[in-house]
Amino acid sequence: MTVSPTLIKDCMKHLRSTHFCQAIIIMLTISKDILPQTFLSYIAFRIAFMDTLERIALAKQVGDDPFESFGYLTEVPFLRSVPPHVQLDLLSVTWAKHLASENVEGDLVDESVVYAVCETAARIIDEQPDEARRYLEGGPLDVHIAIDHFLSSEVRNLHLNLSNEGDFLLISQFQDMSPEEALPMKEEFGIQEEEIEPMFDVLMQWYMSVDFMPNLEGLLQEREVARAITIVGLKQQPLC
Repeated sequence: MTVSPTLIKDCMKHLRSTHFCQAIIIMLTISKDILPQTFLSYIAFRIAFMDTLERIALAKQVGDDPFESFGYLTEVPFLRSVPPHVQLDLLSVTWAKHLASENVEGDLVDESVVYAVCETAARIIDEQPDEARRYLEGGPLDVHIAIDHFLSSEVRNLHLNLSNEGDFLLISQFQDMSPEEALPMKEEFGIQEEEIEPMFDVLMQWYMSVDFMPNLEGLLQEREVARAITIVGLKQQPLC
């Protein structure tokens, strides 16, 4: 069964008077747990995306500082240096997995994205409720809900309820270690080299996925996607 944005929207309309709804179907798996497809995940991903996009636009207006790190993914120490436009691309990839029509096992990058969007959205809801409300306006889902501490707690619980070990938060400790020094710690925490490779790959990423636009289906309206592409410049890998 494929879950379309329309089906999710119908669920939200039916249950908009409550603070959360039951998952429709579960696709993205994080450490054997599921990230439920509720409007809470939509809120977290959308607020994090829109806030990062707005900060990219502002940085371009006032002059981009190449040494300044910003964006939702700075919540993960190891990924603080990831360019903001790449952060948006990674968010879109994880979002597409979340709405996929088949089961997808998330890697440490997906775990990082889920953690970061939840923490970012929860913080903005608590500290800047008017901004959070503005980010949700005009999106694919008509979200009518109190922007309050209860909502921020529910959004944060999306990642707290997943039984991952938080390895994506630990690996920053290995950056300044030699391989010989890091190996005992990795063994202690049960971290496999193949598991952390995607995290190192992200650090070297500059170009955005050719699927950036379709990946945003259900999260942004078409006009919003067009605006996002204009702002980020859609840096794609050149053809050989």
